[in-house]
Formats: sequence, structure tokens, C-alpha cells
Amino acid sequence: MRALHIITGLGVGGAEQQLRLLLRHLPVECDVVTLTNPGPVADGLRADGVRVVHLGMRGNRDLSAVGRLTRLIRDGRYDLVHTHLYRACVYGRIAARLAGVRAAVATEHSLGRAEIEGRPLTRGIRALYLSTERLGAATVAVSSTVAGRLRDWGVPAERIRLVPNGIDADRFRFDPDRRLAVRAALGIPEGAFVVGGVGRLVPGKRFDVAVRAVAALPDVWLLLAGGAEASTLGLVDDEFSTGNTVLNTIRALHESHPRERYV
Repeated sequence: MRALHIITGLGVGGAEQQLRLLLRHLPVECDVVTLTNPGPVADGLRADGVRVVHLGMRGNRDLSAVGRLTRLIRDGRYDLVHTHLYRACVYGRIAARLAGVRAAVATEHSLGRAEIEGRPLTRGIRALYLSTERLGAATVAVSSTVAGRLRDWGVPAERIRLVPNGIDADRFRFDPDRRLAVRAALGIPEGAFVVGGVGRLVPGKRFDVAVRAVAALPDVWLLLAGGAEASTLGLVDDEFSTGNTVLNTIRALHESHPRERYV
């Protein structure tokens, strides 16, 4: 069986990392097409032996991408097309139908209440999604919240499958030696209570709540990893002094662990 996974971009993010993890465990031959931004996760996939193609889509209204994607699917003789994220789901399902693929499924990794992929959610965006959703066999939701929002949009419940994100448990096994080494490198006392968070430091992740909570607790440390954006660090600057443990920890991680380290 040959499967093609289509994703909007391959920068560092949860959906992109989930795709890479998924491909490591699938017992079928898989290729990947990224519509835009063949970032660090594309490099990681290639290192895993996965063929990655950059479609070179120039924007949301680059309709020529449908033709290029259709030809790529047809030439690859794929049995299944699996799309990830909004733009890839819209364009990928259309292209899969035009290419005559027997089955197409989609995974929705994140749906905001008022936005999608960082853009305001409008009636037009929702209508476009619903019109193409019917071209696939099913839509996978990674959480009950995403499944509920799909139903609220108008996707029939019988077409939604709830499959939570997988976790590679081996990567998170307790390692006492690594624990001591990391604490020493960051200057964290051996017996200190540490709160951790992993993800893009963007407003939608609401790490500001964790920052405020930990700042109010004595002797508690907060470690955030995943690539800090200037706006997030600015928020912390506005609320806390530069001598604050939380702020120093965020800056230390940002400077010593760039995004590429999390691929």
C-alpha cells in the first residue's frame, strides 16, 4: 500500500511533529508533500528516510497548486491520501478526488473557537472547508474539543473519528542522570519543584497563564521549550523584572535551544 500525506507546512509544530512520529510507526510506504515552508521537520523526515516534496504554493489563493498536486498524486499511484491542517485538507481532498484516489482521509489537529491556523475564522473559510470535507471518507479529530468543534461547524458526527495524539513513551522515560545534568546546566537546585511546558510560545498556547501562576509561587521553577517568539518574551518583560527566575529560565532556553533542536 502506498500513502501520501499532505500537510500545509513543515515548520516546528505539534501537527508536524505528530506526522513525523506517525510515519515512524506506519507499516506502509509513505511520501509527504508540504504545500509551503519545508522547515526543520522536513529535514527530520528526510533523515528518517521519508521522501518529502515541496509543492511551492505561493499563497492561499494559488489555485495552480491544485493541478500540480493532482499530477503528483496521479503519477505516484497512491492508494490513500491523508491530509493535515486546513489548507492541505481543502486543496488535498480536491486533488485526491481529481486524481481518482480510492480513499482520502483528513486529520484536524487544531481548531480554534474564533480562528484557524492563526487566521480569523470567517463564514467563507468554514463553508470552503465543509464543501471539501464531503470529498473525503472521514475526518480524524485529535481531541474531543476538536471533534465537538467539527460537529458545531456542520460536519456529520458519523464522519468524525476521535484518535488522540500518540506519544513516544520511550522519549519521556525518567532518566536520573539527565535530570541532574539539566538541573546543573540551568542552575536549578536539585530539590526544587519544576513545572515544564513544551510548545510554540505563541498567544494561543496561553503559556502566559503558566508564567503568572509560577511567578506567584515561591521556590517553583518554570521551563518552557519550543521556540520563543519576541512577542512572548516581551509580554514577560512587561509583567516581571529581568531578575525573575521565570524570565531568566525562558531566556536561557531560548538562547541555548533553538527550534532546530526540537526536531
